[in-house]
Amino acid sequence: MLLTLLYVPGDRPDRFDKAVDSGADAVIVDLEDAVVAARKGYARKAAAEFVGARHRVPVFVRVNELTGPDVAADLDALAGVPGLAGLRLPKVESPETVRRVAERVSVPLHPLVESAVGVERAYEIAGAHPAVASIGLGEADLRSDLGVTAEEGLSWVRGRIVVAARAAGLPPPLLPVYPNVTDLAGLAESCATGRRMGFVGRTAIHPRQLPVIVTAFRPTAEEVSRARELLDAVAEAQTRDSGTVVLPDGRFADRAMVAAARRTVQLAQRFAAGP
Repeated sequence: MLLTLLYVPGDRPDRFDKAVDSGADAVIVDLEDAVVAARKGYARKAAAEFVGARHRVPVFVRVNELTGPDVAADLDALAGVPGLAGLRLPKVESPETVRRVAERVSVPLHPLVESAVGVERAYEIAGAHPAVASIGLGEADLRSDLGVTAEEGLSWVRGRIVVAARAAGLPPPLLPVYPNVTDLAGLAESCATGRRMGFVGRTAIHPRQLPVIVTAFRPTAEEVSRARELLDAVAEAQTRDSGTVVLPDGRFADRAMVAAARRTVQLAQRFAAGP
């Protein structure tokens, strides 16, 4: 399970290895917002060469906007490159554009919703093709599109993405980047809020953000204990052909709660195993 994914500009190959060694669970080489138009070609070539080498963490690439002039060249350069963990697809507004990408590359796809139209079609996008491995938000463009100036203005949208991912059978979405790299307290608070809403993990734009994200999403010992207790109780109830059980602390538990408990235990096991 990937909790931290670090963006690195595609036209800065001098930073690629540093990103891999940053402690992030995965790296995203960005060909879109981080690269000016005049350097798109250079970034594309650098990304393809880097992805083609072997690395100790997965390497993803965020391609350019699917309806823009650069994405065709991005897909041509990356199609068939060994080692590519997946593509992040920005500004997705329709399932058709996702399916067109899936016809050209054979890697997991991760659409990003960044507009009102995309939000309205989130479930269709999440289920657009078997290659879709996750769905997420791009909040900078979304804030602009919606005219949102306060955090609470995005609460409903964030919930919508969590629901769309679950309904489509995808893993919980990652939180998008927190743009202020010096406001670590704000990052921690934002992560805590996102975790309560159903997000698991976050993308980052600076290595200093990574430990804060890990701390926010790492299960506490009490959470792990309660999850294991629930799983044991539900398993025992199943041997008695009972669908529900009441735990010693008064919690009512049933099979519908198992997925969240298993995720908690899996996260704990991931940290116990180390990077």
